[in-house]
Amino acid sequence: MSDTLQLGEAATPPVPAEKPRHKARLALLKRLADVVSLPSSRVNAFERSVTADLLVEILRDAEFDERARVARRLASLVEIPNCLVRLILRDELDIAHSLLADSTALSDADLIDCIRHATGAHRRLIAQRRGVSEVVAEALVEVGETLVVEALLRNDQARLSPPSIEMIVAMTQQQSQLAPMLLRRPELRPNHAYVMFWWCDADARRAILQRFAVSREVLQEAAGDVFPMAAAEGWQDGLTRKALQFIERRQRNRAAIDKSPFQNLDDAIAAAEAGMTREIAEEIAYLAGVKPMTGAKIMTDVGGEALAVLCKATGLPRNALRQLWRGLRRPETTSDGEPAPAMARTLEVFDMIAVDRAQTVLRYWNWSLSSAMTPELMKAIREADDAALDEFSVPQRAAMLAFGADLKR
Repeated sequence: MSDTLQLGEAATPPVPAEKPRHKARLALLKRLADVVSLPSSRVNAFERSVTADLLVEILRDAEFDERARVARRLASLVEIPNCLVRLILRDELDIAHSLLADSTALSDADLIDCIRHATGAHRRLIAQRRGVSEVVAEALVEVGETLVVEALLRNDQARLSPPSIEMIVAMTQQQSQLAPMLLRRPELRPNHAYVMFWWCDADARRAILQRFAVSREVLQEAAGDVFPMAAAEGWQDGLTRKALQFIERRQRNRAAIDKSPFQNLDDAIAAAEAGMTREIAEEIAYLAGVKPMTGAKIMTDVGGEALAVLCKATGLPRNALRQLWRGLRRPETTSDGEPAPAMARTLEVFDMIAVDRAQTVLRYWNWSLSSAMTPELMKAIREADDAALDEFSVPQRAAMLAFGADLKR
C-alpha cells in the first residue's frame, strides 16, 4: 500500500491520546496511599485507620487501573490496615496478585478470608506462597480443589497439619495423581500411607512399602519385660494385650491351630490352591493372626501386593504365594505366555520386603481395619460424617478411609 495519498482521499486526523479521567481521584488515591504508607513515627494508628477507611470507600467504585496502582503501592509495606488488605485480596487476581505473591504483611486471618471469598486462582497463588502455615494449608485443602492441593503439595515450604494430610489422603481415592506428590511430603505418617495403599497404583504401593514398612525392633526391646508381666496377669488387660500383639515377633496364631481343621497355615494355603472358599479364607486369616475382615480385604485386593505382605509376614515360602494366587483364580501368565504383570509385581514385593517390616504393615492393617470398626464408626462412614473424624482414634480414622467407599455402595 502506497504511503502517498491518492487524489480525492481525505487524510485521517491522528487520534489524540485519551486523557486520564478523574485526575483529581487519581491524585487523591495517591495521597491517601502515601499517608497509609507513612511510618508510625509520622502517623499514629488512629490516623492510619481513618485514612484506610476513606481509601476503601473510594476503591470500592474505582477503575481497574486505579485499584491496581494502590495495590502495587501497598505491596511493599510491612503493615497494611486490615480493611484494605481484605478488599484488595478479594479483588480480581491481577490486582490481588502483588499482595498475594510478594507481601509479607498478610496474616493467616487475611489469607483464610481470601481463601473463603476469592477464586480458585487466588487459592492457587496462596498455596504457592513461602511458608504457608498449617492453618492456612488446612483452609486450602478443605475447599477440595485438586489444582490448589497440587500446588500446596509441591510447595516445600508449606506446612501440612495431620487433618490436612488426612483430607488429602481421602482425595487420593478419586484424584490418583495426588498420591505420588503426597508420598514425598515429610508430614505423611505410616498410618496415612498404610490406608492409602489400598487404592494406590503399583508404583505408589511399592514406594509405601519401601518407605513406611518400618521395623518394630525398638518397640520389642523397650517392651520385652512387659510380656512376662502381662502373661503373669493372665492377659486380663485388653489394652495391654492389644498393644503387645502389635509389638510381638510371632505373627501366626498358635491358639487357632487347635480349633482349625488344618495342621498349620501352610496346609490351609495348600488346600486353597484347589479353589478358595469362604471357610478356607477365614481359616487362613485366623491362622495368620488376623481377623477375617482383614483377610477378606487382602484377598480381594485387586493389585495383589497385599497377598505378598500376608505371606512374607507369616513366614510362608514363595511357592505358598503362588498357591494362594492360583486358589484365588488369578492369572499367572498372559495370553502370550509371559508372566502376568500383577503376579510379577506381587513376587517382587515378596522378595523386597523383610519379614519384620511386613508384619508391621499387616498388623497395622489388622488393627485399623477390624478392631476399629465400632458401630459409631460404621454409622459415620455411611453418613460420610467428615465432621466426626476428630472423635475417632487414628486406627478408626484409617478404617473410615479404607472402608468408606465400600460401605457407601
